[in-house]
Amino acid sequence: MLIWGWRTTARTLAMITFLCGRCRNPSAHAFQELNKKFTLFFLPLFPISTRHRLLCTWCRAETNVPYSEVSNLLGQAHAQSMHPGGIPQPRPAVPDAPWPRMP
Repeated sequence: MLIWGWRTTARTLAMITFLCGRCRNPSAHAFQELNKKFTLFFLPLFPISTRHRLLCTWCRAETNVPYSEVSNLLGQAHAQSMHPGGIPQPRPAVPDAPWPRMP
């Protein structure tokens, strides 16, 4: 009896802050690389395919990324890591004033 199949593993390459297209929240997105490998007797032997995706941490929406955009997203992730917080937050007009409540 031969036991064969495939296994997909996800590796997070970077966390990038975007405005999500589905939930419209400015949230962190996990930029992941998914590797599908052929397995024989539960041992991964060789890669079958590789793809990249963005995964919204708020609503779990998944967006496939074409290979041509991978280097651009990695560059953007590096630029955001140089500026903590990613998206600039508005400051209150009066120092130490409480933030307005959302309706």
